[in-house]
Amino acid sequence: MSRIGNLPIEIPAAVKVAIEGATVKIEGPKGKSSFTLPPEVAIKQEESKLVLTNEAGNRRGKAMHGLSRSLLFNNVKGVSEGFVKKMEIHGVGFRAAVQGDKLNLNLGYSHPINYPVPEGIKITVEEQTKLTIEGSDKQLVGAVAADIRSFYPPEPYKGKGVRFVGEQIRRKEGKTAQGK
Repeated sequence: MSRIGNLPIEIPAAVKVAIEGATVKIEGPKGKSSFTLPPEVAIKQEESKLVLTNEAGNRRGKAMHGLSRSLLFNNVKGVSEGFVKKMEIHGVGFRAAVQGDKLNLNLGYSHPINYPVPEGIKITVEEQTKLTIEGSDKQLVGAVAADIRSFYPPEPYKGKGVRFVGEQIRRKEGKTAQGK
């Protein structure tokens, strides 16, 4: 029995849910989303809650039960509140700017990096070094943040690079000169 799958999903007042067979359509103030349930999982709406049940009873059914509940919960939370990732850029001369639908990053390379911002994602830049990534799809927000971080991951010697706010970088000691 899936402990996570058995938890009901609370539906906020501003969110509308429509169940059409195995497809669940969710609409809220931050956007729209839809989710197709696997055949092992059934859903029903009770007042302002969504309840998922495992129809198969086998090992795959248990796994899909918990996974479906988590993904559906993230969709409901995304259209009602949204998801946010905050990042910071460390390094002399490193900066970012949003130009239309592209994020322009200067990270010490000989060329600027122009990253096209996907649809459904909003990126804001403060003080040229602080990025805020917002969106209603948790997976997409995390993927965009990981893509931006991959352009210049934090390095352990000087700590330069793009990192998440609060991320701890384990620093290394550089080489020392050998005296005779």
